[in-house]
Amino acid sequence: MDQKKLELDFLISALHKGTIHSTEDILLWLRKKNEETKSEIKEIPISELKQWAFSTNSEKICHKSEKFFSIEGIRVKTNWGLVHEWDQPIINQPEMGFLGIITKAIDGVLHFLMQAKIEPGNINIVQLSPTLQATRSNYTQVHKGKQPQYLEYFNGIKKVDICLDQLQSEQGARFLKKRNRNIIVKVGNDEDIPVYENFIWMTLRQIKELMRYDNTVNMDSRTVISAIPFGAYSTQNLRLLEAIGSLTRKESANNISLLYSVLSNDNAVNNTTEIIKWITARKFSCELEVSGITLNNMQHWFYDGNVIKHETGKYFSIIGVDVKIENREVVQWDQPMVRPAQEGILAFLIKKINGVFHFLVQVKVEPGNFDLLELAPTVQCMTGNYRIGFNEYSVPFINDVLSATGERIWFSSQQSEEGGRFFKEQNLNMIVEADTNFPERIPENFCWMTLNQLISFSSFNNYLNVGARSLLAAVSFY
Repeated sequence: MDQKKLELDFLISALHKGTIHSTEDILLWLRKKNEETKSEIKEIPISELKQWAFSTNSEKICHKSEKFFSIEGIRVKTNWGLVHEWDQPIINQPEMGFLGIITKAIDGVLHFLMQAKIEPGNINIVQLSPTLQATRSNYTQVHKGKQPQYLEYFNGIKKVDICLDQLQSEQGARFLKKRNRNIIVKVGNDEDIPVYENFIWMTLRQIKELMRYDNTVNMDSRTVISAIPFGAYSTQNLRLLEAIGSLTRKESANNISLLYSVLSNDNAVNNTTEIIKWITARKFSCELEVSGITLNNMQHWFYDGNVIKHETGKYFSIIGVDVKIENREVVQWDQPMVRPAQEGILAFLIKKINGVFHFLVQVKVEPGNFDLLELAPTVQCMTGNYRIGFNEYSVPFINDVLSATGERIWFSSQQSEEGGRFFKEQNLNMIVEADTNFPERIPENFCWMTLNQLISFSSFNNYLNVGARSLLAAVSFY
């Protein structure tokens, strides 16, 4: 496959309104699916889970098949941050699943086949999901249900071109070294691929447009599209693009600036070698020890017969849910889930440096990380710890984000966490232009990177965390 042509095809799709459905039609379609699909999701005590084994003396909560995932206890010791030791429950799901999207050129424009899917933890029930979203236990039919649709396009049975194929991490504060295979494939222009019920074609621009609506595009879709490459061009070529954009789309100056940042391979304040040295130095200075403990031996956590929760009521709790959903491979089941204590915030601060917008990135240590630390947004508070009076540590740059108003807020919407494991969890996702007086010199755990550099690093495994990828997916150029 011609990589340059592929990058151009992705870019055109990110700028194109679509040739089959309007974005308004897709929103109406999603609302109709919400109205039509019957579901019943009820919180129940952990002790009433029928398909899962648990007692206060057990090491973990696990499925009776010993597949899917388990809830286990860990003890964390680190030299990072202000809190150096704690216990917590964590999801252990060692198997890797598919997060896959089928693409096809329709009327000369690359379209993405997306799915209207219900997950038990979704806030608004139906969300826009990848073509295939399945754990290994799901697609090997441990649940004795139906095989996921379109699996044959990802497991080697059908002939396809692979456009993107990566192993990307999940939430390192909640999952223990969990990764999924993020994959985008392309079918031939002449292939008559079936479009089953609950699936729809749309362009990349339309997916990004839908991210401006709260809790519409699910986490799995966001992580897959976040690493899509758009190519790299010289400053001279991009100045021509900027000039054309200023003449034809004055109302989209921010979008032109982001397009410039994602396509520019010049004028970055830090080159790739310097960024790798910075990451390496931070990893060298980091100490992280994670050891398994039984759930009943976790300090400051307790089981009250219904849920497992922290004694302060902060962070998150482990609950049970009973689920009935139409149009799934299995229509009824129960499971444990993680319920947040309160909403969080994910935000990038951006600033124009050397004529190109740079994103302020931090290295973040989380106990479930595959390799100590990952690149994260400027601000990442997943459980409301930024609230004054509720946090045990200060959050750098939080006031720069929360005090922003008007034109400095380039993007803002509520986005759900993954609804298969997290119960009604959402975080405010923001991209905020820093104040003109915001310094270019920053603390040692932070670094300025262009969009082009961020997407380049996302093409490698375990560099960008899921929060950073969620925000990258929201970047639009129209």
